[in-house]
Amino acid sequence: MRLLKTTSLALLTLGLISSASFGAETYTMWARTSAEAFMPTLIEAFNASHEDQIDLQIVPSEELIQKYATAAAGGSAPDFLALDLIFTAALADAGQLVDLTDIVKALPYYDQLSPAHLAMGTRDGKIFGTPMSADASVLLWNKDLYRAAGLDPEKGPTNWAEIEEQAAKVTAIADDTHGFYFSGQCGGCAAFTFMPLVWANGGEFFVEGGTKAQLNTPEMRDAVDLYRDMWAKGYVPESAQTDNGSNFFGGFASGKVGISILGSFAVGSLAANSPDLDYGVTYIPGKTGGWSSFAGGDNFVATAGRDNEAGITEFLEFIYSVEGQTVLAHGGSLPTRNDIAEKALEGLDSRYLIATEAMAGGHRTPSSPVYNDLLNSRTGPWVQATSEAFFGPESEIENALKRGEETMQNILDMAAF
Repeated sequence: MRLLKTTSLALLTLGLISSASFGAETYTMWARTSAEAFMPTLIEAFNASHEDQIDLQIVPSEELIQKYATAAAGGSAPDFLALDLIFTAALADAGQLVDLTDIVKALPYYDQLSPAHLAMGTRDGKIFGTPMSADASVLLWNKDLYRAAGLDPEKGPTNWAEIEEQAAKVTAIADDTHGFYFSGQCGGCAAFTFMPLVWANGGEFFVEGGTKAQLNTPEMRDAVDLYRDMWAKGYVPESAQTDNGSNFFGGFASGKVGISILGSFAVGSLAANSPDLDYGVTYIPGKTGGWSSFAGGDNFVATAGRDNEAGITEFLEFIYSVEGQTVLAHGGSLPTRNDIAEKALEGLDSRYLIATEAMAGGHRTPSSPVYNDLLNSRTGPWVQATSEAFFGPESEIENALKRGEETMQNILDMAAF
């Protein structure tokens, strides 16, 4: 009799466990390698506190879009994706993404979410991508080199004249020091770091709703002249001319570069890999003052054709919670919900606060379904125009910018907006 009761109790318990687990779902999710510092930790935290689970796969950044397109065509795309926000429009226009409008706008803190991300995730008034992680471009200066150059180590440049003046003094320290660094053959790098100089100078690159390109402008020419002048005077190492982005961060991290425009990711990377490097963070200045920033990062998107609304809502509520935002911040991402950003950053390097403000007030990333063809492609018009303008003969600068503008416009005209 006791055996029967014990067996019955065991079966009842097993039945309750099975019943509790019956409604649990497992969602698949992909993220790019640049998010590897925080995405696994974020997913672990979600899985530890939720019945539903997420199975995360990290995909090499340069392979993610092609892999997703192939998987989507074959019906095996992941449920969720942490997507470089510049690609949101293209996937939305291809009909591959869920319309998140009702879910996102129902969030009580909707108006506190990163506007740059939402702008990139919105097509024809519908939200297809919502903020996942954030990165903003900022200016870093090496305080040790400033001390050696006789400069005030606590004051970074606030205009272009100060950038050049301070770069000159750092370059003069020794043969192996240089005042400034940029990757001269990297379109994505130049978009992230050079465009803010032009924006802060009052310029724009895409107008009329993103359908018209303008590259050959006085504001652009001013910024080009700044780079050309520093290059001609030897303030920038020769390796910059051929750098395709492989040394985008390494130049400053080496401790031999005075000034570099990078992303907020640098704060976390330097803390982990170069803890003894003494540096400051400030905004990217305009020619005579003011500032701008390229507000970038990843959007959360979901694959169309799945009944995943409950899972989407559950995951978004977690990543926008104090816990989720804190996990992201400790992993190197800027918070994407402004009203709790300061709380999420508690205990972290105060230099993150400058980057957070840059993110909140930064320039919206140019939104276009052909962004990659315009700006990221290694053979595209942006990298060709900037490379020729920075390093080519002065007599060819205007022609280089005109050619770049015309090619960009042809790409835009051929795109289906």
